Amino acid sequence: MDSTLDLITDWGAAGEAELADVVELRRAIHADPEIGLHCPRTTGKIKAALAGLPLDYRDSTSTTGFVAILRGGRDNGRTVLLRGDMDALPMQEETGLDFASQVPGAMHACGHDAHSAMLVGAARALCARRESLSGSVVFMFQPGEEGYHGARFMIEDGLLDEPRPEAAFALHIMPNAPAGMICSRPGALLASTDALNITIRGKGGHAAMPHDGIDPIPAACEIVTALSTFVARQIPVTDPAVLSITQINAGSAYNIVPDEVKLKGTLRTLSGETRSKAREGLTRIAELIALAHGCTAEVVIDDGYPVTMNDPRALALMRGVAEKLGGDSAWRTMAAPIMGGEDFSYVLREIPGAMSFIGVARAGTEPGANPPLHNTKMTIEEEVMARGVAMHCAVAEQFLDNGFD
Repeated sequence: MDSTLDLITDWGAAGEAELADVVELRRAIHADPEIGLHCPRTTGKIKAALAGLPLDYRDSTSTTGFVAILRGGRDNGRTVLLRGDMDALPMQEETGLDFASQVPGAMHACGHDAHSAMLVGAARALCARRESLSGSVVFMFQPGEEGYHGARFMIEDGLLDEPRPEAAFALHIMPNAPAGMICSRPGALLASTDALNITIRGKGGHAAMPHDGIDPIPAACEIVTALSTFVARQIPVTDPAVLSITQINAGSAYNIVPDEVKLKGTLRTLSGETRSKAREGLTRIAELIALAHGCTAEVVIDDGYPVTMNDPRALALMRGVAEKLGGDSAWRTMAAPIMGGEDFSYVLREIPGAMSFIGVARAGTEPGANPPLHNTKMTIEEEVMARGVAMHCAVAEQFLDNGFD
């Protein structure tokens, strides 16, 4: 593993050129963002950057994602997967960067441009060491992470079946964490992400004579309040849930009682048990409160991503690599999960592995002062991508050489 770390982190002329290529690719992807499952321009840029390398390709049939497979010269039968996502968010960029998004209403505000570029850098570095690799590396480039279930579609397309990885790893940037610090935790790292759609139906009429109809608005208001109480009183704090109603839509004029109210929101949990309990409870509350008001409630819960669960063995491997790269201070074990979600959870449900965050706070700024993920002004310290490349390479070689031992 030391030779791989030297290859990436001892920056002579070749190392600087390699980082420059990673930065150039990241900026090209950043300036031309694409949203959803179909990101053909991004896929084209990545494949062009991989051209000429000894890789076998398998394309997704339902997305523009693909896997690139590197078969090592000393194959011992092990296979490891490294993931990079490609899609952007529906946001208008406000960073003022020279390479800011040229696509109105789309921005790489979650770092997927950096994720893809770092993975390309790792592919180049590991291809240069192909003969010494003791197994195969699957580089997974996937679109549709931002709510489109891209990883699930690629799994359903069979892209993880041949060769079947025995371990899977991913890095995710964190713009308000110190540059170069690697952060994660064993077990639940990120939450499940269900979407809530509740329709309360009454009987509309004139607002001056509400008694002639059935007003669904008071029922909807009571449901919102009751859902907060439900979480506070019936979900244990040791296995938490977050239930947020984020949209309330009703009515067409000040003097009309509407026929219905639509509520939308999200449910986040860290275990299957709490997820099931919360889904059952919120459905019961909405239906019965509506009934008490003479209304009806239809509850539709769209399945979101599963909980992102880190395998302790895989996380220990990542921690060991991080500490060899930067010493003890390069690693921080997170005290608690984050209630955001990630579709790498689909991969980790199939294959033992781990995801870690890598801090990319801009130089000369306090980490907490940097705009966070999903912010129109989010930026990164690009030199940190060198450590991301090194992490990918060393994690892959460590697993191929020793497994989880």
